[in-house]
Amino acid sequence: MRGSSAAEAPLVAAVDQGTSSTRFLVFNAKTAEVVSQHQVEITQFFPKEGWVEEDPKEIMRSVYECIERVCEKLTQLNIDLSNIKAVGVTNQRETTLVWDKVTGEPLYNALVWLDLRTQSTVERLIEKTPGRNKNHLKHKTGLPISTYFSAVKLCWLLENVEEVRRAVDQDRAMFGTVDSWIIWCLSGGKDGGVHCTDVSNASRTMLFNIHTLDWDPELCRYFDIPMDILPKVRSSSEIYGCMKSSSLSGVPISGCLGDQSAALVGQLCFKEGQTKNTYGTGCFLLRNTGPTPVMSEHGLLTTVAYKLGKDQPACYALEGSVAIAGAVVRWLKDNMGIVKSTSEIEELAAAVGSSYGCYFVPAFSGLYAPYWEPSARGIICGLTQFTNKNHLAFAALEAVCFQTREILDAMNQDSGVPLEQLRVDGGMTSNRLLMQLQADILCIPVVRPNMAETTALGVAMAAGAAEGVNVWDLTAAEHPEVVSEKFEPQINTDESEFRFSRWKKAVQKAMNWETTEPCCHSNGVGKKMSAGPSPPQPQRTPEVRPTCATVACLTPL
Repeated sequence: MRGSSAAEAPLVAAVDQGTSSTRFLVFNAKTAEVVSQHQVEITQFFPKEGWVEEDPKEIMRSVYECIERVCEKLTQLNIDLSNIKAVGVTNQRETTLVWDKVTGEPLYNALVWLDLRTQSTVERLIEKTPGRNKNHLKHKTGLPISTYFSAVKLCWLLENVEEVRRAVDQDRAMFGTVDSWIIWCLSGGKDGGVHCTDVSNASRTMLFNIHTLDWDPELCRYFDIPMDILPKVRSSSEIYGCMKSSSLSGVPISGCLGDQSAALVGQLCFKEGQTKNTYGTGCFLLRNTGPTPVMSEHGLLTTVAYKLGKDQPACYALEGSVAIAGAVVRWLKDNMGIVKSTSEIEELAAAVGSSYGCYFVPAFSGLYAPYWEPSARGIICGLTQFTNKNHLAFAALEAVCFQTREILDAMNQDSGVPLEQLRVDGGMTSNRLLMQLQADILCIPVVRPNMAETTALGVAMAAGAAEGVNVWDLTAAEHPEVVSEKFEPQINTDESEFRFSRWKKAVQKAMNWETTEPCCHSNGVGKKMSAGPSPPQPQRTPEVRPTCATVACLTPL
């Protein structure tokens, strides 16, 4: 952070609200360097098996705290806050909220994208499609019918939470993903807040037509969702409103991108075929397909990557989504106590240099791309008396790499053009062993920028380039001062293929694990839920049965 170079330069700020933390970063619009930042962790609640929630009010408290701490830091650096010309918002996608537009209060905790409570809803929806086809809506949405996306979460809230139903009946309800909630609150909330989203976030709801770039009445009828609770869909780069509170009151809010789209922009993947992979709570590989949506034949999603201006064309991407990446490290730390900190896993894994035949499939929320199998559950295969925590740590890192390999193989098949190198970003990329493992398993180089804040940078670029702000030039070929490191494969192809084939064998053992038979034991609560409406009891609780000694069935507490 070099305050002196930013004292006179225009600055652009970014709210980066992720699954596990909220951050606020300020960038120099001329050099793309981070001038200041602050981060606050977010609590996740697991009221029942498969349920994942967050408190919308805690999310906003963390946003305001991060903004104020950064403003204090800038003041200490003798940087005038008036240098901040715009704010962008990037967010965890698919996470679903409903709030009361009169009181400004959330009507339930946010249902996080990982949440599995909607599996019975998904089964019911698929049952009524011709041929029980989970891809029945893909021609409009680019997505399979899955627990992952917002529409089924909103269905559950409408069906199970009385406060939500009542607010809809009284025309008081607003639906949004996390970006909508943040922008509405920052721009005034119940006192004139702007209720909007951008095309990248809207395209993850299953209510949005990726061809017409608007909410689709037929899709809304299919899910029985009233259209008047939906936010207005805007481009990813335009002025939506202004900050109405905090030390940045009056600053335009002018950029909005789902986190993976923001990382694509931050990695400068503006050309067709350019691809990036982000390693966060989950793992998300996106390939730019240009102005035309490409439908996958191999289990990938078709999504709107961005629309950088009201009068600009939309750009699309093929995406492979992995539910559990960094979350497996957090599970080893919080649930199992195998590591004391997330950074320790690299040291443990490096001490053995191999999993010694141990394979970890962290299907805590089922399997996403390319399988889309919600009944899968996490397993560890190949345990012997020799296996110790070091091998488990290595197997966990390998699992992230194997999941990426499966997605990249599918993407190469869809495009017909094998990727020659992979650009990477996200918190896990600081793990050098992971990056080397990824290059070994993919058999192609992995390129990591030394400036890791590509997600926040991407939405800052969108905000700074918006009409009426115009302090960021998106036509620049490269970010100044951004240097990359390349990891070359170091094992032979045969060894890589052998390890990958063993992984795929383990994946098959994880399939079809969950049953929907009545549970004969109580389903304990992992953590106390935050203050707010208590969740209704689910109609049925899936039973998880123990298996043989060499296969452990894993569900996060």
